[in-house]
Amino acid sequence: MSPLETKDNLASLSFYQALQFWLKLGFISFGGPAGQIAIMHQELVERRHWISEKRFLHALNFCMVLPGPEAQQLATYIGWLMHGTRGGIMAGLLFVLPSLLIIIFLSWLYIAFGELSLVAGFLYGIKPAVTAIVIQAVHRIGTRTLKNSSLWFIAGAAFCAIFLFDIPFPLIVLCAAMVGYLGGRFLPHHFSAKSSHGNVSKSYGAALIDDHTPAPYYAKFSWLSLSKVVGMGLLLWSLPMLFLVTQLGWDHLYTQMAWFFTKAALLTFGGAYAVLPYVMQGAVQHYGWLSTTQMLNGLALGETTPGPLIMVLAFVGFVGAYVKAVFGPEQQFFAGAVAACLVTWFTFLPSFIFVLAGGPIIEATHQEVRLTAPLTAITAAVVGVILNLALFFAYHVIWPSGFSGRFDLVSCAITLLAAVALLRFKMNVMVVIAACAVLGLLSHFFRG
Repeated sequence: MSPLETKDNLASLSFYQALQFWLKLGFISFGGPAGQIAIMHQELVERRHWISEKRFLHALNFCMVLPGPEAQQLATYIGWLMHGTRGGIMAGLLFVLPSLLIIIFLSWLYIAFGELSLVAGFLYGIKPAVTAIVIQAVHRIGTRTLKNSSLWFIAGAAFCAIFLFDIPFPLIVLCAAMVGYLGGRFLPHHFSAKSSHGNVSKSYGAALIDDHTPAPYYAKFSWLSLSKVVGMGLLLWSLPMLFLVTQLGWDHLYTQMAWFFTKAALLTFGGAYAVLPYVMQGAVQHYGWLSTTQMLNGLALGETTPGPLIMVLAFVGFVGAYVKAVFGPEQQFFAGAVAACLVTWFTFLPSFIFVLAGGPIIEATHQEVRLTAPLTAITAAVVGVILNLALFFAYHVIWPSGFSGRFDLVSCAITLLAAVALLRFKMNVMVVIAACAVLGLLSHFFRG
């Protein structure tokens, strides 16, 4: 197929057709990264034949290497491959925008009416479900990653570092990367990583972007286009940051959130669950923007909404600014909404830059992207860090007042039931969350 035919082939799919799909995806993308990737595969590969299985996995492997939410980055990449920069931006934006609006609304409901019996019962049942979901994440990432004793040792060391010594998450990532680099040189067979998303032998018929379709003209690599993307990305980051620093000051809540969530966006190797310990350390323990209970409730809300789970960071921003009443007591909702939008901007901007800058390089190879040895070690460390997060959540759910307080037998039972449903019976996450919410409401009803 010639480049001209490629251009004509993609032209048969209009930009507005693609927009309709990306908007729809933004409202139906439940189930976390695995569920969102499955939906995109079903829609784009199996049903619509917009992209072949091999090219889909090729893009997914690249997104798995990047820090950030891989499902949103995959949507951005495919949108870019179909319609250039505007296609990538709109695909990634529409993947996030519905979730942002829903999170802002739910955050307001929570902070304004969270003490109502109905809402309290709903959250009482969902928090144990979230604990079980994090346990499932440990199991899922662990079984995919910990293939030998070296990686098990890294995971154990990371767990001890954060659990026993409260070592900051960025330092754990740095140490794991250094170990991975050395391991890649001296024990390369222990630090090689392969795609865990299946093989590429299965075919669903001819696709608009097929296995041997050349990259579109706008996907050709050039140093000029790379410099434009990187330069524009740095400009879009630095201008709002400069405005915040000069107009509000470095110590202002919004400025600190912008800087903190920029760092968080660069540390999300392993998905949203990997960055949650870092956010817990910073937003809860260091800055005090919200309490541990509020963080748990925010994660519970995030699990029930479409879009990337990392959108829970928008909840953190909303609650922090709402409680602090940045614009005064009369405009608390506005302060929270601005913070949520600000956090979303600085969290997702790096993902767009990574995809739009790296896409042409990846398309130039058409080879399977392999994880590097340092990234393999980082992913192993993430398993230990998420295990610490699971224990942290379990402690606050089962002993809400601390070990010296009451043991919550009902929460413990709901957690165990949810864990069995997810791990043993492989039940859908949304079904488990709904069932746990009903159990929480029933518990509050009978207690009340």
